[in-house]
Amino acid sequence: MCVGDPLRLVAVDGIAGTTDGGDLIDLSLTPDARPGDWVLGFLGAAREVIPADEAAKIRAALDALASVMAGGDVGAAFADLDAGPRLPPHLQAALDAGRSHG
Repeated sequence: MCVGDPLRLVAVDGIAGTTDGGDLIDLSLTPDARPGDWVLGFLGAAREVIPADEAAKIRAALDALASVMAGGDVGAAFADLDAGPRLPPHLQAALDAGRSHG
């Protein structure tokens, strides 16, 4: 599995971009990327240009995962997600009707 990393471009030279962290990234798949844009990078290549708010959500989620892996908690990093899983409507209707099996 590959996890994308949101990266902000500070310079573009042909198909190469420089991120605000000083790393180089291949822009072959995002030819319209410009300095100031956020891109989603995978293994050194930008796969798409993304809005700043989406980049912030992805960064918060990745930071939360790193925190959990270090023994911390997720905090509010996933606040934009629903509180929990939901049954499909037909199963919820059956449960509400008191049915517990097929």
